[in-house]
This record gives sequence, structure tokens and C-alpha cells, in this order.
Amino acid sequence: MSKLNEEIISKGVCINETLTDDELRSILSKLDNYKDKEGFGLVCKKWLHLQSTERRKLCARAGPLMLKKMAARFSRIVELDLSQSLSRSFYPGVTDSDLSVVSNGFTSLQTLHLNNCKGITDKGLVELGKGLPRLQSLDISYCRKLTDKGLTAIAEGCPNLRNLHLVGCRFITDGTLVALSKNCPHLEALALQGCVNVTDSGLSALVDKCRKIKFLDVSKCTNVGDAGILRVSEACSSLTTLKLLDCLKAGDDSIYSLARSCKNLETLVIGGCRNISDESIKSLAFSCNHKLKFLRMDWCLSISDSALSCILSLCKNLEALDIGCCEEVTDRAFQDLASSGFESSLKILRISSCPKITVFGITKLLESCKTLQYLDVRSCPHITEWDCDQAGLLFPAYCKVNFTGSLSGSDVLIDVFDLMG
Repeated sequence: MSKLNEEIISKGVCINETLTDDELRSILSKLDNYKDKEGFGLVCKKWLHLQSTERRKLCARAGPLMLKKMAARFSRIVELDLSQSLSRSFYPGVTDSDLSVVSNGFTSLQTLHLNNCKGITDKGLVELGKGLPRLQSLDISYCRKLTDKGLTAIAEGCPNLRNLHLVGCRFITDGTLVALSKNCPHLEALALQGCVNVTDSGLSALVDKCRKIKFLDVSKCTNVGDAGILRVSEACSSLTTLKLLDCLKAGDDSIYSLARSCKNLETLVIGGCRNISDESIKSLAFSCNHKLKFLRMDWCLSISDSALSCILSLCKNLEALDIGCCEEVTDRAFQDLASSGFESSLKILRISSCPKITVFGITKLLESCKTLQYLDVRSCPHITEWDCDQAGLLFPAYCKVNFTGSLSGSDVLIDVFDLMG
């Protein structure tokens, strides 16, 4: 025991009289473990108050009365998560009354998660717009009652908004994008997956003033096509992630525009875009060869060996690639790669339902892909576990090969394309 501690004990000095609030806060800041921080607050009322006021994040499942108490105790919260689980939702869940409390009580809030809160309406968003001027990130995905009215209130009241997730909000239209363009010039990430009423006109209006966008997800937005993507790529050269899953109107013109303007593109999802051909993909590979890490182009039926070989040989930092159901791809794409002596950084490869790829192609692939961690060869008639054993194929010890199983989380580890969102 130190002399200082002995002196404190012998004199009966109270630690709260010795240490200032700032010194106690400094001690608290050095506790990394959540349980240790909770234990800090159990020492006495003073320490509990300090622990409460220093807390920055809160995840809650509570009604208006409890939220008011939480707001009074945790006065400096900057991130609040009220999201509901799909499997364990509760009735009535988060309501407009809860959002009114949040607006009035958590005035320092910068990040708010309301994912799957199906009970909230435009009325609740109007309240949030009135009371949360510091809000920077909002996730209201799958809140299916929301319309442009509520989102316009958010845009007008939260000018510092940088991240907005509206996945599955099917009533959202171009009107929301116009409001964002007028009021939120710092917007960097926007997720609109499944917002089927969003069109090319809306995207054009959005990027008139929102030119800092780095992440854009318009997957399953069936009214988005080349015209909108062309405008986005020209206005937002800092774009790093673009998701166009099942955007059937997007074709070669979209890819060419990305190749011309978005040299820092890291993640591209074009699965189901069946009008994309080899030549535009080659153009993208030449332009984004140092940055592209994640490429999903399953069901791009016109893609063949020349595009795939170009992607694999030029994109040296590519980590994940999905070419499932690209029926024109053959062993030759991998054979050319092996003959060049190139070593790929590829970790995840999905080639399910590619009938022209055989064990020979996989052999050539493994010669160049020493870091492969996951390989999906489901429904490839010439690549079975027995075929690989007979050929004496040796996969890396840490590589998981999916011959017949499902794409469960334990198999594929994580869907990297979802992760990037």
C-alpha cells in the first residue's frame, strides 16, 4: 500500500473530498469494460451521477415515462437505439409519443436508430425535426408508415444530417430527395433499398446540392436506371459504395459513367442487372483497379471470361467477388490468371450455378488465390466434393468450401456486401 493511501486511511479522508469531478471523470474514461463502468456508478450517488452524465450511448426498450427518466439521468447521450427486433418485437413498440419524448429530452442526440419501428408515423418525425438540430445519423428502415411529409420535416430540422437509412420505406418518393438536396448539403450516406417510387429525376435533384455522397444504395428501386446513375457519378466523384441490386434499367451506360468519374469506388453491387456487358466491366476494372474491393455481379448473364479475367488480373485489392449464375464464364478466366503469375487478394468467391466451370478451373484459381477463405460452388455440376477429392485438390486449411449447403451465417461467415452497408 502506498504512503498516500496509508495517509488517507489514517486520517479518515473521504475520496470524494480528495478527488475533483474532473479527476473522477478521467478515471471513468480509462475504464473500457462496460461492467466496470457500471460498477463505478455503484460506489455512491455522486459517482452514479458522474457515470450517468458521461454516458454517450444508450439502447432502450421503454415507453414515454421511462424514456423521460432516462433523459433526465443520461443528459449527454449522443447515440440512442430504439430499434425493434424482427423476431422479438413487442406491442405497441415505439410510438410517436416516444419520439416526442426523445425530441424534448435527448437534445444532444447525434445518432438515432429506429429500425423496424413500424408504429411510428410522420407525426413522430415532425417532432424529431423540431427538437434534434444536431442529428447526424438516422436509421428508420422498415418504418413502413412514413411518407415524404415526415422526411421533409427531418431534412428541414436536421441540416447536419450525414447518414440516412430508409430501406423498405415504400411510400417515400422523389419529394424526400428534393428536400434533402435543399436542406442537407453534408449528406454522405443514403440507403433507399426497396423505395420503388424513387426515380432518376429524384436522384438528379438529390445530387444538385448533395455532392458529398460516398454511399448510395438504390437496390430494388425499379424506376432507377442509367440516367440517374449517370447524374450521381458525375456529381459525386467521392462515391465509394454503390448498390444497384435488381435495378433492371441500369446497364452499360451506368458502368461507363462510374469508370469515368468515380475512381475511388470500393464496393459495387450490380447483381441482377442483366443489361451489363463485358466491355463496360473491363472499363471499370481499368479505372478502379487499385480501389475496388467488393464486386457482386451475379445474374449478369452477358458477363463472360474476358470481363472476369480482366477484373481478377487488374483489381489487385479485390477481396470478395460474386459471379453466381453467370453461365457464360468458363475455366479460361482462371487459366489466364494463373498463366500470368499474378497473386490475388481474393478472400471470398461465389461461383454457384456456373455450369461451364470445372475442377480444372478451380485448380488454376487456387494457384493464384492463396488467401481464399470462402468458396461457394453450389449447383456447379462439374465441381463436386468427390470431383475435387479425385483431382487431389488442396484448399487452404482455413478455406470453407460450400458444395451443397445453404448460405447461413456460419457458412459464409458474413455477407460482406450487406456488411458494407
